[in-house]
Amino acid sequence: MSGRPTSPIRKFSGWRILALAIVTAALSVPGQTLGVSVFVESFISDLSLSRDAVSLAYLMGTLIGALGMPFVGRSIDRVGVRKAMTWIAVGFGIGLVFMSGVQGFVSLAIGYGMIRFLGQGSLSLVSTITVTHWFDRRRGLALGIMATSVSALMALGPIGLNLVIEAYSWRVAWIVAGVIVWLVVIPIARFGIIDKPALVDQLPDGGPVDGEIALPPRKSLTRSEAVRTRRLWVILAASGATGMLSTALNFHQISLLGEAGLSAGEAALMFAPQVIGSSLAGLGFGALADRLHGRWLIMAAMSLLAAALLMVNFLNSTSDILLYAILLGAAGGASRTVGSALPPRWFGTEHIGAIQGFGTFTNVASTAVGPFGLAVVYGITGKYGPALSLAAAIPLVVLVAAAFTKADES
Repeated sequence: MSGRPTSPIRKFSGWRILALAIVTAALSVPGQTLGVSVFVESFISDLSLSRDAVSLAYLMGTLIGALGMPFVGRSIDRVGVRKAMTWIAVGFGIGLVFMSGVQGFVSLAIGYGMIRFLGQGSLSLVSTITVTHWFDRRRGLALGIMATSVSALMALGPIGLNLVIEAYSWRVAWIVAGVIVWLVVIPIARFGIIDKPALVDQLPDGGPVDGEIALPPRKSLTRSEAVRTRRLWVILAASGATGMLSTALNFHQISLLGEAGLSAGEAALMFAPQVIGSSLAGLGFGALADRLHGRWLIMAAMSLLAAALLMVNFLNSTSDILLYAILLGAAGGASRTVGSALPPRWFGTEHIGAIQGFGTFTNVASTAVGPFGLAVVYGITGKYGPALSLAAAIPLVVLVAAAFTKADES
């Protein structure tokens, strides 16, 4: 049977599975905005494309990639995370190698589509679902640890990619990224991942602790049932707002922080303070997700995002830039943790791949809009701050919607 090792395992395997899923999720970084942003200036100069053209290719590729996410989610439910992760890793590596050979707008858009679909979307999704199946009472904590650790590892991505670019070229950097994915993710998927605890006669969380009564499993909603609930749309709105706006900021970070006086290398290093914010928020929101109603978590995450957007107008010193980076990282860490923890808690796990696949579709699609929209505004006004201040209204609207979402509301 798929996902079952040949020998029985008595010690709870969930924490080991969590560690492996952290590694696989972190290696999606070349397909994430964090990694892609390092290549933007090279695309503009070497491919003779404008900033608007590169952003439009990113938009088109990301939208195309988003279309496949509901199918991926259903497939994960059907074949299991182990087999799905293996094939996703194979495809993602191919996409990264393809990026090394892009020659113009069309091939760049195709490459973006491949790495956004297989990296940002599929590899992140299957890694998260892997952890979701292994934890229940401590799911929020586990996903918080995952979000924190993944953010910390991803922060190394732009630095490592930039070093390869400076030492060799941006084309070599894409090939190196693809080979690393093949060498690390495929063995983990084939030999380390176990689909579900039941396959090795275990229970989520390792079973109840002494004196605790095991609760009956929650009723699982199908995707069609979940999309008819108000709660799912609030989750999607929060995730979409964070995806769209944080992606826009990260995609243009080199240029945006260049206005504040930073060099390209210094601007790339500012991804590191984001990790601090993301790590703190991931752990904090993960622990709270097991205790508080989801609406409070969504409201807090949206407050952090609005604060980061408003902060762009006040980047006058190093301390200002550091605070901005920490706020932006915290908003992302909070949103990712909440978006991963609430769906299985509210809708069950039997169809979680299909539900999370639909959520990933909306999130990936939202990330396509932000970079292009911000590039257009910058091309017209020559400034980032005013447009981002207006955009702060988006998370505030989601905050209000979350405030009226009740625990038993459908």
